[in-house]
Parts: sequence; structure tokens; C-alpha cells
Amino acid sequence: MLERLQLPFRAIAPDIDERPFPQELPTALVERLAVAKARAIAQQHPEALVIGSDQVAVQDGRIVGKPADHAAAVQQLRDASGRRVVLHTGLALIDAASGRTQSQVVPFATMFRRLSDAEIESYLAKDKPYNCAGSLRSEGLGIALLERFEGDDPTALIGLPLIALLRMLENEAVRVL
Repeated sequence: MLERLQLPFRAIAPDIDERPFPQELPTALVERLAVAKARAIAQQHPEALVIGSDQVAVQDGRIVGKPADHAAAVQQLRDASGRRVVLHTGLALIDAASGRTQSQVVPFATMFRRLSDAEIESYLAKDKPYNCAGSLRSEGLGIALLERFEGDDPTALIGLPLIALLRMLENEAVRVL
């Protein structure tokens, strides 16, 4: 996703505990984790601008995580069939030199088509989205499961809301154009 902005970057995965706190709202969770990820890397790279991001899928007020196995993926997609699922992406940008932190949560909703069991099985066999929240890899064949989108930043669907990120970068005097 960052390649689209034509800026130099390095991708580094921090080692942080991603478990939610008791009673933590999904939006609070993703914002907290995005900031924690960025802070962990900022400590290692004190002169960098560091981006952190985290995403959860929410259906009927509950977080839909990554499926544990094939059966869980089937159940997640059955539950999503004909329904609305909202993806909340937490985004953080930290200027490690100054400590300045910007963060926000960008929502993006998906409306699933009504799916047959055969369609679900075919999708899972072809795309294998077992490491994706809600068993949906929208940047792949998962797009075939969806009816429509609702949101301001379609890149939030994939997990890095570039429109919001561009605003944050501009606040740090980084312009891509």
C-alpha cells in the first residue's frame, strides 16, 4: 500500500500483545494497538516517521477475528452472508525525534452478498483467507463476496487508510506531490 505513495519506507513488524482489554470497544482497541505498534518501532528508530496500523472487523457489535481453522472461516462467512460488516482501522503516525503522535480510527463498511455454502467453500479453497479478519481478503477473490462498500477511504478496507495517512504526513511536512 505504501508503494502507491512513492515514498521510501521499511516494513517492520513489532512484537506487541494484541489482546483486547476487558470491555474495550473495537475502535479504542485498534487505535491503542496502532499507537503501540508505532511506539515500539519508534524506540528502535529515533529519527524516523513511524506508521502503525491495526484493523478489526465488527459485526453486530462484536469483533470478528481471524478464523482458527476452516470450520471457523465457513461459520464467519455464513454469519456475514447478506449482512453488513464494519472494518475499523486504527492509524498512527509518530515522529520519533519529537515524540509527536497523531492517531485516528477510519471506519469502512462492507455489505456481503447472500452466499451459498458452495460459494463459501469455493472461495475458501481458492483464496485461503485464514489469516484475515472475518475470513475476507477483499484485495483478492474476496471482492466476489461483496455487494457494496460504505466509507470515505477505500484503502481502509485493506488495512492502511492512505487518505488519512496523507493528511498526517502533511502535518509532518511530508508531501507526496
